[in-house]
Amino acid sequence: MSEEPVVIQCHICDRPTLATLRGSWNIIPEGDEDFDPIGYLLVSCDRCRSAQLLEQEADHGQDGDLLERIWPEDANGKSLSSSIPHAVSREMREAHACFKAKLYTATAVMVRRTLEGMCADQGVDRKRPLFKGLEELRDAGKIEGRLFDWAQALRVIGNQGAHFSTESVGREDAEDSLALAEAILDYIYVFTAKYEEFQKRRAVKATKPPNRAA
Repeated sequence: MSEEPVVIQCHICDRPTLATLRGSWNIIPEGDEDFDPIGYLLVSCDRCRSAQLLEQEADHGQDGDLLERIWPEDANGKSLSSSIPHAVSREMREAHACFKAKLYTATAVMVRRTLEGMCADQGVDRKRPLFKGLEELRDAGKIEGRLFDWAQALRVIGNQGAHFSTESVGREDAEDSLALAEAILDYIYVFTAKYEEFQKRRAVKATKPPNRAA
């Protein structure tokens, strides 16, 4: 296998470094599947030789890219569930990257983009304003009560970041935005799916006759 240099943010050296490609794997749509191609790269840092698993869109070139590390997990960040669509989790990871760089206004904007991506993935027309999209999800029973209130609060903070204002987004608001956005994503893509599976399993058990001793 040829060894191609790539640029990484080494978690051991704590700086951008060159790394050597050790292996790669692309996942591309097949048949009726509809998702963005994903590429995975296994690399080793040329300075300390530590290993990393990186992710990027498979149709993007590598030259000059600072790729997204998915292993080892960033100690300051949370690993997103694989149940969350790639396009949505990508926006969330960029929000985390902005927060890590202390770009708190940019963090709020990326959280807002995450919500927009979530709405689009859930079938909301992309042309609809975000507040209307969130209302549509609420009316469909996909988010409710406090989750809807959280999403609206994140939308407002995102608007503050997206438009020029003398008041910037602070660290605490940006940090809370990340935590609340992750809670909403987990509810829709993780807990809801688990609950539906639980209900189906219970329904199947209810239709089976009880075991009787001979």
